Amino acid sequence: MFTMSSFDLKEQGNRLFTSGQYEEAIACYSKAIIRSPNVTTFFTNRALCYCRLQRWDDVISDCRLALELDNGSVKAHFFLGQALLEQEMYDEAIAALKRAYDISRDKRMNFGDDIASLLRIARKKRWDTLEEKRKSEENRIQLYLSRLMEEDRDRQMQASGKDKEDVARIEEEHARNVAALHNLFAQADEKRQKREVPDYLCGKISFEIMKDPCVTPSGITYERKDIEEHLNRVGHFDPVTRTKLTQDMLIPNLSMKEVIDHFLSKNGWVEDYC
Repeated sequence: MFTMSSFDLKEQGNRLFTSGQYEEAIACYSKAIIRSPNVTTFFTNRALCYCRLQRWDDVISDCRLALELDNGSVKAHFFLGQALLEQEMYDEAIAALKRAYDISRDKRMNFGDDIASLLRIARKKRWDTLEEKRKSEENRIQLYLSRLMEEDRDRQMQASGKDKEDVARIEEEHARNVAALHNLFAQADEKRQKREVPDYLCGKISFEIMKDPCVTPSGITYERKDIEEHLNRVGHFDPVTRTKLTQDMLIPNLSMKEVIDHFLSKNGWVEDYC
């Protein structure tokens, strides 16, 4: 009886995956893993099927197994980051995606903007989550202070002996304090709505807000230390356009620097933005 090899099973799994038969492809990859449990590709292929089925726990499990075999697997880090992002584990997702990006850059692998795009999404979602927690905490504090004001008003009312003038004064003072409190938190809420770093202020390699922007002949702006590191470690080409690029071709982007400095001067909270 003919027995398929592990690599034959992988090829069959690939064909099934291409046709959208993910469960059947998983079965093939699983059989291949039983025959050859030390092949990283079998785990990452199965993880991709789990991604399509949104079985994120299984994705995480397979990616971790793949990384035990090869910690330099870009696909394993990338799929792991995607699954962790879906599970709202943002710090871990960002770490995995950053690792995928760094390895692909060092190995000169072309993943287009897939990794970078997902990394930006992960960082934005982490920031949004932190902002929601901040908003919830501010609401809790506002309710607590309002309750203290009401208790203080009630104590003053009891001490007043129901004197009409005192009651009116206490009510008026309470209303002013409540209005001032609401106004204070309304201003904080208005400022919070604007707490977002525009993508164009962030480097295309580090994804962090630029400090020393420079522009290439292709018109793309990078953080200088990041693009210089790329040129020294990876090669003399623009990582986005893939055109020839050397360090002497980098020009300080003074206009962008001015825009960034103005943004930083108006938004001190950026120090907390990661």
